[in-house]
Amino acid sequence: MGRPMSDHFYDILAERGLIHASTDEAIRARLDQPLTAYIGFDPTADSLHVGSLVPVMTLAWLQRCGHRPLALVGGATGMIGDPSGKTSARSMLSLDDVAHNAAAIGKQIGRVLRFGDGPTDARLLNNADWLASRSWIDILREYGPHFSVNRMLTMDSVKGRLESGGITFLEFNYMVMQAADFVHLHQHYDCSLQMGGQDQWGNIVMGIELGRRLHGLSLAGLTMPLVTKADGSKFGKSEAGNIWLSAERTSVYEFYQFWRNVADADVRRFLGFFTFLPMAQIDELCAAEGQALNAAKELLALEVTSLLHGAEAAAQAAADAKRAFGAAVDVRGDSIPHSSLSSSEIESGLGVITLLTRSGLAASSSEARRLIQGGGVKIGAARVEDVQAVVGPAAVDDGMVLLRVGKKKLHRFDIEA
Repeated sequence: MGRPMSDHFYDILAERGLIHASTDEAIRARLDQPLTAYIGFDPTADSLHVGSLVPVMTLAWLQRCGHRPLALVGGATGMIGDPSGKTSARSMLSLDDVAHNAAAIGKQIGRVLRFGDGPTDARLLNNADWLASRSWIDILREYGPHFSVNRMLTMDSVKGRLESGGITFLEFNYMVMQAADFVHLHQHYDCSLQMGGQDQWGNIVMGIELGRRLHGLSLAGLTMPLVTKADGSKFGKSEAGNIWLSAERTSVYEFYQFWRNVADADVRRFLGFFTFLPMAQIDELCAAEGQALNAAKELLALEVTSLLHGAEAAAQAAADAKRAFGAAVDVRGDSIPHSSLSSSEIESGLGVITLLTRSGLAASSSEARRLIQGGGVKIGAARVEDVQAVVGPAAVDDGMVLLRVGKKKLHRFDIEA
């Protein structure tokens, strides 16, 4: 894990395109000496998705450069919901749901960070430990006098919601709680830097201002860019939805294929964002064009999949992908997305639309119809022309039905008696 302190954290982030803005003109000088910094993670699900990898990688670089990272899971703030970047209120979660999600997310972060009690070891914290037991009156009296509603209304997270239909009073309190987190972390962990995506700017600024007003603290913030694809579309989505870090939500094979199939224009940037490879090596890899760039894509997929799922699982996914899409097709590998169909289901016949949604290759029936109408769906080697097509015994080959979408996505249905 270790890297020499001569590798400056700020310079590494800048070289890799991971800096959007900072609240402190002297932010680089702050990082000349070891410090403690934190990033918060919202426990709205029991897994992070690939969009959360930028903050996780940022904490990992922080640790490699001799600083101490704090990964804060919002067990308390998750009960409120961050309005940043949202056009409507989040679904309300129960205390048990939030606690379960926080624990699961902590394990995922631990695959990339080294947790422990040493000076550069990461700490996993949950703000429910210091916020959940406090009374509303206590919080209002301690923090309320230091917040200007007029100032809060200028923040993009609030302005955006006001323009899109309004914000609830519940969500309006989110930035107060996050600001209180920053002050608490400074008092108890000597944390002086908060980092986050660019949509967190307002929340970070409010924490810095609260620290200054309450205790005269000199705190700082640093934001990373939100990741988009080169064509401007949303990063981290496939036809079936989010790409998750959890193998239960997104199989290792699908995870590998997501990275293997990124657009040519995104390869260099994503290698810089999501791997620890030196930029000189990345630039050399990405000097290639056309088919030659596939080596860089395969390395990106192998590196990121190894980081999150282990080297053995990543190597298996890579091998299965080569067999499935190479000259000699073999789709029996365990990492190939697969599920079972009963022989009675096949005897009765199943609609291709049903198979597309059941496999996750389409998120909905309407999307499945569009895929079929676009000519991108095959059963085995046969293209599906009719949206009403039914799969029966004739489609079974060697004890399985192979469903393909385009050139790079597939699902194997094993037929069971």
